[in-house]
Amino acid sequence: MPQLQRLHLDHAPALLEFERQNRAYFAASVPDRGDHYFAHFDARLAALLAEQATGLCHFHVVVDGGGEVLGRVNLVDVADGSADLGYRIAESAAGRGLATASVREVCALAATEYGLTGLRASTTLDNTASQAVLARTGFVPCGEIELDGRPGLRFERSLDDAAGRRRP
Repeated sequence: MPQLQRLHLDHAPALLEFERQNRAYFAASVPDRGDHYFAHFDARLAALLAEQATGLCHFHVVVDGGGEVLGRVNLVDVADGSADLGYRIAESAAGRGLATASVREVCALAATEYGLTGLRASTTLDNTASQAVLARTGFVPCGEIELDGRPGLRFERSLDDAAGRRRP
């Protein structure tokens, strides 16, 4: 059964393989990371881990029993009790509920472990699968945006329910 884990240096080889294997698949719905990302992967990962150590970001990988990375779920730009959610699931693991389960788990972590009260997410209009994941995990559309020149939607979610708290 796949498991959500906080990103650490030991994930580097499997994470790089995940990104390489799924590069074209991801580029169909989100901006490509570019050749520089892959050429300087180790330095980029070190920078991400340093940023995570400050509490400004929380990076996670979804791994199977053999250590293969099947996905990523990240919280970035943590400030004032909120963060931006981003996620990607391997093509080979798509369509099986893994994104929904992983986003739900990160929402719970965001509330209980990271002390956040709200999350934001964005997706392009043509990425209906991502919109469905966001809807199933409690996010609501809150406006139209542009993502790298493409029309998109912005979503928000309160985390009061994820931590067992209720707003007055």
